[in-house]
Amino acid sequence: MDPFADTLKRLREAFRSGLTRPAEFRATQLKGLGRFLQENKQLLQEALAQDLRKSTFESQVSEISISQSEINLALRNLRAWMKDEKVSKNLATQLDSAFIRKEPFGLVLIIAPWNYPVNLTLMPLVGALAAGNCVVLKPSEISKSTEKVLAEVLPRYLDQSCFAVVLGGPEETGQLLEHKFDHIFFTGSPRVGKIVMTAAAKHLTPVTLELGGKNPCYVDDNCDPQTVANRVAWFRYFNAGQTCVAPDYVLCSPETQARLLPALQSAITRFYGDDPRASPDLGRIINHKHFQRLRGLLSCGRVAIGGQSDDSDRYIAPTVLVDVQETEPVMQQEIFGPILPILNVRGLDEAIDFINRREKPLALYAFSNNSQVVKRVLAQTSSGGFCGNDGFMHMTLSSLPFGGVGASGMGNYHGKFSFDTFSHHRACLLRSPGLEKIYAIRYPPHSPRNLRVLLTAMETRSCSCTLL
Repeated sequence: MDPFADTLKRLREAFRSGLTRPAEFRATQLKGLGRFLQENKQLLQEALAQDLRKSTFESQVSEISISQSEINLALRNLRAWMKDEKVSKNLATQLDSAFIRKEPFGLVLIIAPWNYPVNLTLMPLVGALAAGNCVVLKPSEISKSTEKVLAEVLPRYLDQSCFAVVLGGPEETGQLLEHKFDHIFFTGSPRVGKIVMTAAAKHLTPVTLELGGKNPCYVDDNCDPQTVANRVAWFRYFNAGQTCVAPDYVLCSPETQARLLPALQSAITRFYGDDPRASPDLGRIINHKHFQRLRGLLSCGRVAIGGQSDDSDRYIAPTVLVDVQETEPVMQQEIFGPILPILNVRGLDEAIDFINRREKPLALYAFSNNSQVVKRVLAQTSSGGFCGNDGFMHMTLSSLPFGGVGASGMGNYHGKFSFDTFSHHRACLLRSPGLEKIYAIRYPPHSPRNLRVLLTAMETRSCSCTLL
């Protein structure tokens, strides 16, 4: 018995009926999503605290408010995004109407992760609904409390003929992926991303893959170590390091490392106190499986700061490792926890070479008082996103696309980029049935003169003249 067949059939029928296409319907769904956030804010905060020990501050800033802002932006701009986009024409098409129409794909699947289970579920959902799709939402089974809220409460706020939440683990997700969707949006690990892409390929389904990787952070000798430490510590240990765009390792000279270590210790103490375990602002590892994996990484290199752990509380202290070798396990996988290795390089050239030898990361960071150093890192590397002299602040701008490149993913979203990701950009040209004598120049028998005229008329140009 296929557990998903009836649900998918219902959603496809709803899409074919045209129900989701009008702007009014889309706006109603987005407003419902906004009410879900507003009316269940405390419930969501409690679920996030149970899953990840997220503080109210982290839940509000990185989960609830950012999702609400995305909804508000889509509501303000929905009609403008939906509007046909006129394009330039050549001489041969001056009397025609040429435009791009943004059409919904149809039935789309969103597979969400556990580390930001509200944000990374609702942000793509906003784009899918704004674009007029029917949506199957698969929240992560690992963040159990948040999954329960999304499954039991969220559907009450949306039209259930066009929206469904499905539950399950890897086996159920595998069954789900056997079905044909019109677009799949996946956020998670590169390993699972390959599974999703393989399944999608059987149906020639387009995919957006928001993956991860090891994000480098280069710290130049010409910097203020305390400023760098404050910013690096904040975005490394935010959400207990379980952030896909967090810095995964620092590259700096031995001299800068000597200045950076006491600054990092100072920042960690100011942020989380002498006993970070007692801090209400430090989260916990999602489950014991990930805890055991992370605790194994503490044996790499040498612990310079932190290193304490408690299995019963899934607690790992904010940790800095030094004397780390590139071949050690901590440098062979995305850490996804509150552990920061520092590797030494002799200078900028060696740092850039080190970065470029590895897979392209989702994010890349460079700190220097010299703007030319930051610009050189930007110019000579490749990554999904880049931020100079700070952490993941580029993600707070809906005017910037968020996504990876190479092994860190494909496609992007946020703001209008989300709408575009879930839309088919249909090339349209409308021509009058008359004026056949003008257009007859295309037909055989051909002549050199007609060829010259036709080629001139078909040249790409922004032409305002008309054939009158």
